[in-house]
Amino acid sequence: MKDYSAEVLQGLKARYAHEPEFLQAASEALDSLTVLADREAAYKKAALLERFVEPERVILFRVPWVDDGGQVRVNRGFRVQFSSALGPYKGGLRFHPSVTLGTLKFLALEQTLKNSLTGLPLGGGKGGADFDPKGKSDGEVMRFCQSFMTELYRHLGPNMDVPAGDIGVGAREVGYLFGQYKRLTARHEGALTGKGPGYGGSQGRAEATGYGLMYLVNTMLENHGLSAEGLRAVVSGSGNVAVYAAEKAMQLGIKVLAMSDSEGFVMDEEGIALSVIKSLKQAERARISQYPARAGRGSFHPGAAGIWQVPCDLALPCATQNELDEAGALALIKNGVKAVAEGANMPATLKATIAFQAAGVLFMPGKAANAGGVIVSALEMAQNAGFSSWTFDRVDEELRSIMARIYHSAAYTAARYGKAGDYILGANVAGFLRVAKAMMAQGVV
Repeated sequence: MKDYSAEVLQGLKARYAHEPEFLQAASEALDSLTVLADREAAYKKAALLERFVEPERVILFRVPWVDDGGQVRVNRGFRVQFSSALGPYKGGLRFHPSVTLGTLKFLALEQTLKNSLTGLPLGGGKGGADFDPKGKSDGEVMRFCQSFMTELYRHLGPNMDVPAGDIGVGAREVGYLFGQYKRLTARHEGALTGKGPGYGGSQGRAEATGYGLMYLVNTMLENHGLSAEGLRAVVSGSGNVAVYAAEKAMQLGIKVLAMSDSEGFVMDEEGIALSVIKSLKQAERARISQYPARAGRGSFHPGAAGIWQVPCDLALPCATQNELDEAGALALIKNGVKAVAEGANMPATLKATIAFQAAGVLFMPGKAANAGGVIVSALEMAQNAGFSSWTFDRVDEELRSIMARIYHSAAYTAARYGKAGDYILGANVAGFLRVAKAMMAQGVV
């Protein structure tokens, strides 16, 4: 499929030169799909790749709201409904000033492959707004969320499109969004996930992505004859994914040496005191620079990228896209890193991933490694549909099982196509094949 995928990629580059993140994600996926050359004729006749890389629908709308001073503000809202071949659109909402259509298309493409890898009946989507909840009062956030949902609600539903949270959209925002959805539709149904456990949410949702990341990492290490016990790790970020990845890593016997936020990173040779991080970032929404004073140890270093200079065995980028560049990758390799797994969506640049693979470092892409969030979201959908509520232990066991299955699917597929250990190719091809089979069966739609 080399010529066909290259042809499709060239078309994307001509149309979307202004969307570098989307082109980066599409390039990685299409490059992996060159191993499917024996299926090229059927796929090309059906224009399968052209359809696969274009969203089924993009919704763009204004979001007017009133701040605490009585001033009317206007933001842009988006929903990219990328693929419904396997089920209803599923993917988070991101509220951040950096949100653009290109960013959301990249996230939605990744989400489509990620959701396919879980084996669950989920399509792929992503959405959000260029709104920054930081520094806003609860009233301002509520009014923004209500205005956002007033437009978006007509495109949502438990069998149509089921958003969740993402960067800038936590429990507070999901609560406001769901309240407005319920008000507009007069239906209390599973049209959003990440809800509070008291009104239809699932146990284990906050921990899901971080815990799932470590379940997959532990499976990968075991299958390569390595033990998690005694490893040293750095974890970028300090949001839910990073915090719970660090928590589960510590439970597995790993010492977490460093964590970060947008201003810089903290290093603690004794091991990060996670209770201090949780207090600062979750309870107080404060800066990580306060860690040394609060913990009574460790040091703060300005510049988040400096975290990749810390010698470690395991690197877990859990902050945002393209945070780990080639220079950071080479520093990690020089310092003896054994494995890298993406907790965020595409946090390593293409040059960084190439460097890791060339050096023989175990590298697990985000579409496989950070699937825990969508897995527990799907479990929340199942609980909502069945009017039931599961225990944390039941959810956690399902999460552990599915993450192990994702690892084995990526590993098996990579080996099947002569690229054993190439988990990027394995994840992309395994995810694509399931979507492709459904698309071919459903005709030209």
